[in-house]
Amino acid sequence: MTTEMQEIAITEEKPLLPGQADPAKEAEVAARILLDQGQEHSIETPHGVLHATFHGTGNTRRPAILTFHDVGLESKSCFSTLFKFEEMQEIVKNFTVVHVDAPGQEEGAAVYPNGYQYPPMEQMAEMLPAVLQYFNFRTVIGVGVGAGAYVLSKFTLSNPELVEGLVLVNIDANARGWMDWAAQKLTTLTSSVTEQILSHLFSQEEMCANTELLQSQRERICKAPNLPNIELFWKTYNSRRDLNIDRSSTFKCPVMLVVGDQAPYEDAAVECNSKMDPTTTSFLKMADAGGMPQLTQPAKLTEAFKYFIQGMGYMASSCMTRLSRSRTTSLSSSYSMEGSRSRSRTLSQGSQGGQLPPSPSHTMEVSC
Repeated sequence: MTTEMQEIAITEEKPLLPGQADPAKEAEVAARILLDQGQEHSIETPHGVLHATFHGTGNTRRPAILTFHDVGLESKSCFSTLFKFEEMQEIVKNFTVVHVDAPGQEEGAAVYPNGYQYPPMEQMAEMLPAVLQYFNFRTVIGVGVGAGAYVLSKFTLSNPELVEGLVLVNIDANARGWMDWAAQKLTTLTSSVTEQILSHLFSQEEMCANTELLQSQRERICKAPNLPNIELFWKTYNSRRDLNIDRSSTFKCPVMLVVGDQAPYEDAAVECNSKMDPTTTSFLKMADAGGMPQLTQPAKLTEAFKYFIQGMGYMASSCMTRLSRSRTTSLSSSYSMEGSRSRSRTLSQGSQGGQLPPSPSHTMEVSC
C-alpha cells in the first residue's frame, strides 16, 4: 500500500524585531503628515503669484473651502488653530481646504524691493479665479477674516457663480472716511506699523489687558522678516473702496457674518448686516470674544460653521456636539422690516434640542 505524500507550502510570518519599522505604517504616517502640513503651491495669476496650501483629496463633488487671512497674519497663524481644532476635523475630512496667502505674506516670502507696486484689494480679488482654475474647483465656500473677508466679498460680488457660501469674520464693507483717514495719518506719526496692525486685530480692551495672545502676535509681527510686505498689505487695506452692498445689490449665496462682541469691527459688522439680504444672512455675535474669535473661541466658531454648512445641504448627519451639550444657548433674532426698526426677541434652547430653529426669512443674530 503506497501512501502519497503531498507537499504543503507553509509561509512563515516573521514578527518584526524590536525597533524594526513597519514600511506600511511608515507610509501611512508620512501620508498623514503630508495631509496635515498640506501641499504648497505657487500659482500664477494675472496680477502676480499667489501662495496657496492645499489640504485634502480634491473631492470635486463638493465645493472646496477657500480661506483668506487678515492683515498682520498669514494662513497658518490665522487659521491653524481653527482648522486643527478637534471638532473641525469632521468638516476637514469631508471638504478640500485651500488656504490662500495674500501676495508676499506667506512664511519665508522674499521682501519686495523698494518702489514695488503692491496690488490693490480689487486686484487681489481678481487673482482668485486663477486659484480655482489651477485646482480645478467648480465652486468654493469662502472663509475670510478682516482684510481677507473684504477680498472674498469682492471676489464673490464679481463671480457669484463660483461661490456657494461665505463666512465673513470682522468684515468692514466701507471705505475709510475722512475722519478715519486723518486718525490713521496721526497714528502713523505716533505708532509703529506693528502697533497699528495690533489695534486693527485687537480691541482697545484687549490692548490694555495686554493678553498673552496679543504679546505673542506683537512679537511675531515685529520680528517677521517680511515686515515691509506686511506694511504694504496694511496700506492697501486702508485704501480699500466701498463694497457698495445694499439689499438690491448683495451676495447671491448664503452668508454668515461673525464678530466678537468686544471686537474693534463690531459696529462695522452690524452695519454690514443691516445692508444684507435678510433671507440669506446669518449674523453671529460671539459673547466675550475680541478681535480674533478664530483663535480664542474655535469651538463656538466650528459649531456655527457646521450649522452653516448643514443649511447649505451638506453634512446633514453631522451631530452638533458643543452647543447641544451646553445647558442653554441664547439666541437673539433680529427682524428686519421695511420702513420700521428691527425688533429683537430672545429664545432659550435647552441642552436636549441639539438643533437651532429653522432659518426663517429674516436675518438671525445668534449670540453664543
